[in-house]
Amino acid sequence: MIEVNLLPGGRKRQTRKRSASFKMPTFRGLPSDGWVRVALLIGVLVLGAVGWTWFSLQRDEEEVRVALEAEVQDSARFADLIERTNRLQARRDSIVQRVSVIQQIDQGRYVWPHVLDEAARALPEYTWLTELTQIATDPLRIQLRGRAGNNIALTVYMDQLESSPYFRNVTLVQSEQAPEAAGEGTQQVVYAFELHMTFEQPPLESLETVPLLGAEPGPGADGR
Repeated sequence: MIEVNLLPGGRKRQTRKRSASFKMPTFRGLPSDGWVRVALLIGVLVLGAVGWTWFSLQRDEEEVRVALEAEVQDSARFADLIERTNRLQARRDSIVQRVSVIQQIDQGRYVWPHVLDEAARALPEYTWLTELTQIATDPLRIQLRGRAGNNIALTVYMDQLESSPYFRNVTLVQSEQAPEAAGEGTQQVVYAFELHMTFEQPPLESLETVPLLGAEPGPGADGR
């Protein structure tokens, strides 16, 4: 069919047809099959994921190794600290044990001085002792034997012993009249007695203490 353009300056209308089909881009050196290209793309993605995972694992391994070395150093440092603490604890326990033994020895060192002092201090007039012995150890039981001019003096002596902070359970075991030499061939009747009592260590707050070395002498106290 012949078309004639009757309009001056007119141009022939040209019709173009657009294709609606889509074609995948082609790459040189790659197979032209689409499924093969998809498989290659998936392979590349898998290799990239594997590589990224491997690098991540390497990085995590390095972090774990550094943390493990730090923990090992801390463990060694703490082990040394624990060992020193145990040594100090053992030394402290040994010192406490020694101090306890010293305290026991020191506490028992003054038992008999206290017994003798308190027994003598409680003596009233016309009363004297003839024997003082130990009859038991735990608790410490003491036996006193002596002479009293009368029963009143003996009663006063027992009361004063009982009032001492070092004695308890003062018991009269025996009391009888006995002759006692009065000098120049004369004799008088006195009361021979036997007392039993228990020694008791009083609490420290109930005792009155004094300095071990007394006060220093003032000027001129040495006679100069």
